[in-house]
Amino acid sequence: MAYDGAGVIARLAAEVAPQGNSKTLRSMRARRGIRARYSGWASAHRDPERRLVWLHAPSVGEGLQARPVIDILRSRRPDLQLAYTFFSPSAEGFAHSLAVDFCDYLPFDTTADARAVLHSLAPAALVFSKLDVWPVLAQEASTLGVRLGLISATLAMDSSRKSSSGTALLRDAYALLDSVGAIDDGDAERLVRLGVRGSSITVTGDTRYDQVWARAQAANSESQLLSALSSHRPTLVAGSTWPSDEAPLLEAWRSLRQTFPSARLIIAPHEPSETHLEAIRHWALAAGISHVRLGAAGSDDSEVIVVDRTGVLGDLYKLASCAFVGGGFHRAGLHSVIEPAAFGVPVLFGPRYGSNRDAKSLVARGGGLSASSTSEIITHLARWLADDSARESAGVVAAAMVREGLGAAERSATLVERLIG
Repeated sequence: MAYDGAGVIARLAAEVAPQGNSKTLRSMRARRGIRARYSGWASAHRDPERRLVWLHAPSVGEGLQARPVIDILRSRRPDLQLAYTFFSPSAEGFAHSLAVDFCDYLPFDTTADARAVLHSLAPAALVFSKLDVWPVLAQEASTLGVRLGLISATLAMDSSRKSSSGTALLRDAYALLDSVGAIDDGDAERLVRLGVRGSSITVTGDTRYDQVWARAQAANSESQLLSALSSHRPTLVAGSTWPSDEAPLLEAWRSLRQTFPSARLIIAPHEPSETHLEAIRHWALAAGISHVRLGAAGSDDSEVIVVDRTGVLGDLYKLASCAFVGGGFHRAGLHSVIEPAAFGVPVLFGPRYGSNRDAKSLVARGGGLSASSTSEIITHLARWLADDSARESAGVVAAAMVREGLGAAERSATLVERLIG
């Protein structure tokens, strides 16, 4: 079949992929020797007396949805072995932070690779996170009697998977799923139209709520990172920003500092490359605004702190008086607004949030606002920075929304346990 053939070509290309730091090249090179890595782990560590649950999440976002389920299974079911796979190089560091027995890249979706890794892991269940179900892997696993699941399942109303070509490729794979936990009723309905059997689907909620709430509760003000930045100054934490977000935001901040001279901005670009960080530095120099990188001396007095690393944003929101989440001025879509909301922080974002369920709920409840221009950013942030009551009320609403979404991780872990009997 053409799909399997494309996977074979990709596998061959991986063997000759040149050096380079692009995600594509890193992804290709990571697949070299992948079967040997799986079989090597299995020979040394696979316990045939223990059942193995294999969870797959393509990137960090889906991995964050899988993490609370992994933590529950690890705590509650020490009799199980847990394996975790991912697709994107951006998820490699995250994968190694999980409480699993084995983690690695997912091989390309070919019959030979699927059979090889299934033989090595010998899973009792294979559980996908969010949406991606790999057709060849799912078919080969089902043929071997491996139970198939999908957690925090969601399908956007405008998803390309609903097209005739997407449905033709994926319908059979979704029909193989034994148990699916959808985020809400709308997702459940759309997933059934995509091919999921109605009898296999239940609404379990979104495990991201459990994940962000747990991280917010665990964030320690006495940690080295947070204690070094602790301040009574009004603080805007801008997270996961792109240049398209920064253009109106930084211009707004240049204006706001005239009214709120003690306020500071902590900005964490989505991709903190040197090029991206230098662009922010040049803006600050041109505006005459003091700035430092995270962890550098002088952060107490600086007006702007630039975050030059990943993995810390979820804790930095604890310092926020209010938050700005990037992606709303960017074509790729809005990033997680529930991360700052879990800290009881009102959230501002750009105009492109129509397909983001969390952002729409925040706006409807009053825990967040959207701005489509520099002037609107100034208006909304000025109100929150000037009016403690308005800011705190919006933050209470934001936190309440996250709290109401808790419990999905427990329901999803139970779904996985039922899969394996």
